[in-house]
Amino acid sequence: MHSEDDLLPLSALQHLVFCERQCALIHIERVWQDNALTIEGTHLHTRVDDTAPRREVRGDVVILRGLALRSLVLGLVGRADVVELHRRRELEGAPSGGDALPLAIAVSGLPGLWSVAPVEYKRGQPKANSCDEVQLCAQALCLEEMLGVRIAEGALFYGRRQRRNPVCFGGELASATRDVAARLHTLVGCGKTPRAQKEPKCEKCSLLAVCMPEAMTRRRSASHYLEHSLRDLSLGLEDAE
Repeated sequence: MHSEDDLLPLSALQHLVFCERQCALIHIERVWQDNALTIEGTHLHTRVDDTAPRREVRGDVVILRGLALRSLVLGLVGRADVVELHRRRELEGAPSGGDALPLAIAVSGLPGLWSVAPVEYKRGQPKANSCDEVQLCAQALCLEEMLGVRIAEGALFYGRRQRRNPVCFGGELASATRDVAARLHTLVGCGKTPRAQKEPKCEKCSLLAVCMPEAMTRRRSASHYLEHSLRDLSLGLEDAE
């Protein structure tokens, strides 16, 4: 269990899954630079936050925007783009165990029982890695801890495709998300930024100019530079003799 002072940004999970060095530059060294992709993503989130009411009722669906999230178990704090409440008239397959969380809960001011589903907005399209799914699952785990409800599914909305991708929070994804959260606390706790490794994904990173993965390769490392400089100096002295 973490304390309030130990909480780290939930968004850092996505950075860590994408690149450990990027995560360290942002959350340890406090470095950030925008590029066209990050600006487009910020614009999308701003539209979601600013152009719609914080709470909207659409029949059996209630849409909550900008909901604050926190988990002392994972040590995370953040904010959800959208959390949807769905009215459940029948709860098939409700857990029977005494320790299991219910599939739906009562909500103050709303009749009936409601299930909960986070929805995260992304600018582009589904990624090859699981960084978006991990971030969304972390939101679900925060909501489960906060509300005492089991959350089986959420969705990722991709702006380029204008379509939702459902995400099931099964055992593997939930376990992976908990592991990433633990790795994040270990990384930030040690305070060391990992060495850069040049990869194709680096070209899309807004921190490329700061990270300089090509300059940080072994052939261009500081020690390699010093070795060559001392060797050149030694050869120069020999020639002078």
